[in-house]
Amino acid sequence: MSAELAQQLLLKTLLPLSLLIAAGGIWPRWQAGISIVSLRGEINRLVLNFFAPMLFFAAGASATVDLGLLQVPLLLGAATLFGLGLAALALFATPLGHGLSRPARGAIMLASGFGNVLFFGYPFLSTVFGEPGMRYPFFADMLSTTPLVWSLGVWIAFRCGKHTEHASFLKMWLTLPPVWGFAAGLAVNLSGLSLAPLIEAARWAGSPTIPLMLFVLGLTIPWHDLRPQKAVFVALAIKLALMPLLALGLGLALAGPGKLSEPAQAGILEAAMPTMVMVIALADRFGLDTRLAGLIMGWSTLAGLATLPFWLVVVKGVAS
Repeated sequence: MSAELAQQLLLKTLLPLSLLIAAGGIWPRWQAGISIVSLRGEINRLVLNFFAPMLFFAAGASATVDLGLLQVPLLLGAATLFGLGLAALALFATPLGHGLSRPARGAIMLASGFGNVLFFGYPFLSTVFGEPGMRYPFFADMLSTTPLVWSLGVWIAFRCGKHTEHASFLKMWLTLPPVWGFAAGLAVNLSGLSLAPLIEAARWAGSPTIPLMLFVLGLTIPWHDLRPQKAVFVALAIKLALMPLLALGLGLALAGPGKLSEPAQAGILEAAMPTMVMVIALADRFGLDTRLAGLIMGWSTLAGLATLPFWLVVVKGVAS
């Protein structure tokens, strides 16, 4: 990694990320009597139903689509399945899971496997790869993370949680507005229609998505309760170390040393992203251990600010 890229990464990505997360953590202390749960819920609904679909439409409509791009969701999907499987093995077949309830095990599994591929991935990869890097997080999210979260992730939460839900995985996935925004964008892209003003307007309208969700991340982290414990270290080891290591191995197996393509590098870095915010929503909805899920998400976010640059150095070193 060059000194110039390191400087850009620090000033254009890690510093703004840190400031937005810190703002979310500090805000409730400035605004006495504010309901964090209500504020978080309103921002989530606004992003899910308006801002994110706009951003996904713009990304799908403007992306250069080629077969090489599929390496991103392929590597990320394989690493996600590996992370979930390894967490299940550790929790249900070794002493690491002794004394933990099923809701706690479910929370650990989800936090170990699903990363913040969009809200961390977008600013990170756009800094590393420039404008072409902006498309990778959206394809990673739509073709890997989102389908896996709303199928396997919901199934894990459904089986491990204490709830009265009757989940219809396909229905939940198909009713997500960002899915339809992305599909509409891809349709415009493949149609060849010249809609540049509309695409630019949608990108501008969707631009609050990333800052707002990073602010929500700061609201969600249990800052008063960041006490490390065994379950946290298990999840961090899987999410921030073993998952990107597997993705790197797969990428090298497919391409060979020194031949990692840019999409393959992006897929490896996406596998290294810290735990996603959606884990908290699933924990809330399906009766998992929300405190433990928040604890893991908090630690993985803080640790990810250090491990992501490490994986970037590794990936760039192997690719050169």
